[in-house]
Amino acid sequence: MSTVREKKKSNHLRPPRIIFEDDTFIVLDKPSRWIVNEALTTKGQKVLQEWLKKRDYPLAKSREFRSGIVHRLDKETSGLLIVAKTVKAFENLQMQFKMRKVKKTYLALVHGKVSPEEGIIDAPVGRLPWRKDRFGVLPGGREARTEYKLVKQFGDKFSLLELHPHTGRTHQIRIHLKHIGHPVVGDSFYAGRKTARADRRWCNRLFLHASRISFLHPESGKNVDFVSQFPGELGAALESLETKTQSK
Repeated sequence: MSTVREKKKSNHLRPPRIIFEDDTFIVLDKPSRWIVNEALTTKGQKVLQEWLKKRDYPLAKSREFRSGIVHRLDKETSGLLIVAKTVKAFENLQMQFKMRKVKKTYLALVHGKVSPEEGIIDAPVGRLPWRKDRFGVLPGGREARTEYKLVKQFGDKFSLLELHPHTGRTHQIRIHLKHIGHPVVGDSFYAGRKTARADRRWCNRLFLHASRISFLHPESGKNVDFVSQFPGELGAALESLETKTQSK
């Protein structure tokens, strides 16, 4: 029954929103619970790659160039995503990611009082040998660095952080925040089931949002910068938390 309910709910998710488009690339605002890349396990779910194909963008049906999708976000993470419309733009943007010229900003609500209020988490990340669908901080893992800064404190129980990943490992931000003892609110993978279940009573999703991205335009070479505000459900959860904190 739970599987049926999940599929039914996914069919009513709001679609991605195009916030910028020109002849070379698109910047999308991806909603939570949309999967970026299609696979055998994504049947019946909302998949960005399928959404792009229906719009017949130049690279939408290209497997070699991943339908133009330059990078990815986790299923439950919302926010900004770049899609290339030409091969030249795709290769240029991928090179910018490889050379770490793309600047990404995330916002996350985490458990606990974060101290120090800013710093860099430098810890290698790899796939867990005993749990192939999970990743963690592992000796011998791939280099991973995440810069963070406190935005707002909610008593001793929660902190809103601004994060800048210097590398792009799978689940990197979530793993690094768990590693320092401050898992993301609503993270059923890394916060623990009991904690995530309690979070979902007032925040119905992972509280992680890709809020800003800047890079060099693949044609003009000029810097471009895009911003995404909190989606409604995260804004509502934050307001609820502020009300609870002020009433104590």
